[in-house]
Amino acid sequence: MHIIIKSALGLAALATPALPAFAGDIVNAPPAAQAFETSTEGVGFAPLEGDRFAGAYMAMVRLPGGLVSPAHVKSANMFGVVISGTLTHRAAAEETSAEVRLPAGSFYRIPAGLAHVSSCVSSEDCVTFLYQDGKFDFLPAKQ
Repeated sequence: MHIIIKSALGLAALATPALPAFAGDIVNAPPAAQAFETSTEGVGFAPLEGDRFAGAYMAMVRLPGGLVSPAHVKSANMFGVVISGTLTHRAAAEETSAEVRLPAGSFYRIPAGLAHVSSCVSSEDCVTFLYQDGKFDFLPAKQ
């Protein structure tokens, strides 16, 4: 049994890609230093790493309280952590009763290609840390 476990751990280590090495200085971005660019829909993006229109990126995203997005699709996978407010994300085909409330400290993942609706269900703005493994897009879902 011990040999099997060691072999499985060895294979897992080989299958896990190494994290990229970073050089340079520590980057600190307290809220006051985050420069939000606001879209025409009122959604704010404060870039942290990468260019969201060119490839993978990380950003702080601010959705106005009460905002409900139209059903849409992203070409890249999304990973997020809620910082403030309460969000919901549901597949567009699901009823609103399927929504899970995500308060501060919650994690979410939305796979590329899944039509979904995102909502800031709190009266206060929702702020989330967002990582996308490809460039940003917002493609209306086909009805």
